[in-house]
Amino acid sequence: MSLIGSRPSRRIKPTIDTKFHIDFDWWSRQGRDLRVYMISHLLPEQRAFFAEHHEIEETDWVDPETAEVRRVDALQQALRRAAEHPDYINPQTPLVDAVFRMFLANGNKPLTPMELGERIGRTPTTILRTLAGPQVYRGIRPAVDD
Repeated sequence: MSLIGSRPSRRIKPTIDTKFHIDFDWWSRQGRDLRVYMISHLLPEQRAFFAEHHEIEETDWVDPETAEVRRVDALQQALRRAAEHPDYINPQTPLVDAVFRMFLANGNKPLTPMELGERIGRTPTTILRTLAGPQVYRGIRPAVDD
């Protein structure tokens, strides 16, 4: 899966301008199953499909601009489709889940609490307080440049 493979973040004191991302390696270090958690963020009908077809890992994808057909990760494609649903992130979505879904929807491109706040409709200071605390939620950590 192209989203997986980031390295652990170094210890820093995050600010409102610190970029965060999902540290997918955190999941394996914690002995947790990322794929199962990602499936829980699909739409109900998509979750039902993956429950019945758990062996499907790749699917054909047609590039809308070039019409080129490529094999891609089926779960990643399903998450992209789920993110297009208008209710995928809503005011009732718990904050950590909303942030996690935002990163899934944008291909795990690092974002600051300011950028996250604009996209998920939450205050940047609340996002920062949650993500910068001593507990790591769902692998969401500061992104560290090389």
